[in-house]
Amino acid sequence: MSVEAPRRIVLLRHAKADWPDVSDHDRPLAERGRKDAPVAGRWLAGTGITPDLALCSTAARTRETWKLVAPELPRRPRTVYDERLYEASLGELIAVLNETDDQVRDLLLIAHNPGVHALADALAGKAEGDTLGRLNRSGYPTAAIAVLTFTGDWKSVEHGVGTLAAFWAPHS
Repeated sequence: MSVEAPRRIVLLRHAKADWPDVSDHDRPLAERGRKDAPVAGRWLAGTGITPDLALCSTAARTRETWKLVAPELPRRPRTVYDERLYEASLGELIAVLNETDDQVRDLLLIAHNPGVHALADALAGKAEGDTLGRLNRSGYPTAAIAVLTFTGDWKSVEHGVGTLAAFWAPHS
């Protein structure tokens, strides 16, 4: 694939989690999260974006979100569960993106706030319409999705490189 071909980064925050007496890493989805995750998958399928690769945090709530989103897509992408995505900082998330193989055109990242929001905000050098304003007003709720586009190789992903093309949240 040419490095000049447009690429997309799809950032999915895990769906609403429950608060049982378990470690944070092991928190499952709440009932609302189990309802919102397939809706997010249907929205993503409706965009026509079919990710080549899904990178998912190892936390229970992100894995469960992905398990409910994936069947809604036209085809399931190769999935990598990466423990570095759990509680990842903005810099750590960019470093993970920089490691992506250049054969990947569309990447789906399933992770957590505040990192997902910070990443969307940092990468968005431009935005279509009011997408950036809506993203920042919303606080990036659970099961929300941001779609950013950029050209170049994955090693070139850095602050301001992308355009925020879409932002969606299940209860907005």
